[in-house]
Amino acid sequence: MLILSRKIDQKIRIGDDIVITLIDVKGDQVKIGVEAPSNVKVYRQEVFEAIQSENKAAASQISMERLGKLFG
Repeated sequence: MLILSRKIDQKIRIGDDIVITLIDVKGDQVKIGVEAPSNVKVYRQEVFEAIQSENKAAASQISMERLGKLFG
């Protein structure tokens, strides 16, 4: 993991087309801005994990339905 220190309004660049900007710091909360192309999906970790969980559940349900049709 790369750890960087930044001050408000300073930026971090990832590749050619992703820019992270430190917007504000209040107590233990940090606000960041993410500039990325529209084809790059940006999620908070907990949202990403929820999406993954939902996708796995849906895939499992589809598999069970297919098995039911094959053996039912």
